[in-house]
Amino acid sequence: MNAEGLRYLALSVVLFGGIWPVTKAALAHATPLWFATSRAGLACLVSVLLLAVLGRLRWPRPADWPTVWALGLLQLGGFFALSHLALAYVPAGRTAILANVTVFWLIPLSMLVFGERVSPRQWLAVGAGLAGVVLLMQPWALAGQGRAALPGYAMLLFCSLFWSLAILVTRRWRPESSILQLLPFAFGIAAVCLAGLAVWREPAGGIGREVLWHVLFIGCIAAPLGTWGTVEAGRRLSGTMASVGFLMVPLLGVTIATFWLGEPVGWDLFGGGLLIAASVALVARGT
Repeated sequence: MNAEGLRYLALSVVLFGGIWPVTKAALAHATPLWFATSRAGLACLVSVLLLAVLGRLRWPRPADWPTVWALGLLQLGGFFALSHLALAYVPAGRTAILANVTVFWLIPLSMLVFGERVSPRQWLAVGAGLAGVVLLMQPWALAGQGRAALPGYAMLLFCSLFWSLAILVTRRWRPESSILQLLPFAFGIAAVCLAGLAVWREPAGGIGREVLWHVLFIGCIAAPLGTWGTVEAGRRLSGTMASVGFLMVPLLGVTIATFWLGEPVGWDLFGGGLLIAASVALVARGT
């Protein structure tokens, strides 16, 4: 058991589980792409200042660039853009589910790329986790929603794919510098890409004063520290352990959205939460 990887996973779950309800609330006074741009830009600034204070601000080495580009374009730029846009279609709790379900992609891709073996117990954990996701997402309710929510669900599936691909890149081409040292450059790439998208798609958009604390919390704390924890957990844990562990993010996101935003609570929350918790317990026990 990789205790250090689990600590990074816990950091990621706590911070990213709270991001979705905060973002959903903020989008009442901000447009999605401009809010995403502020998130990436502030995280870039904070990580630069932190590393400068620590005396660890360095230009990436040649071996670091695959990780920098994968994080900047996929896990940060692409993920931020699609997940923020999807919140216009899907409730915050449900958004937290699909955006973080890397199990759809990471386990088969890890088997294909790295030849990882998945034990019967791990397959059982994956099945329990996916069953929990299904209960939380309630696909049978799509008929009542009509087709309006489908673009949002499609965006979120691509979010989880982008995240999975970024994890695979950081494991396949391991950087020589620490992930913390590479975050300013990854966030910078994401901020530039998101700003271009925002100017193109939301020329009249922006961010209201009412959501200043939302921006500061996500951009200065949750985004840089949560991303650091996520990347380190993905590098240090197996594909199965990482993907199942990340299922705790939507569980926390749904719970916060229920009690803070008043999103409906029912048997799906409790049943799905129990299944996800069981899946994490199973995979944590190893093979």
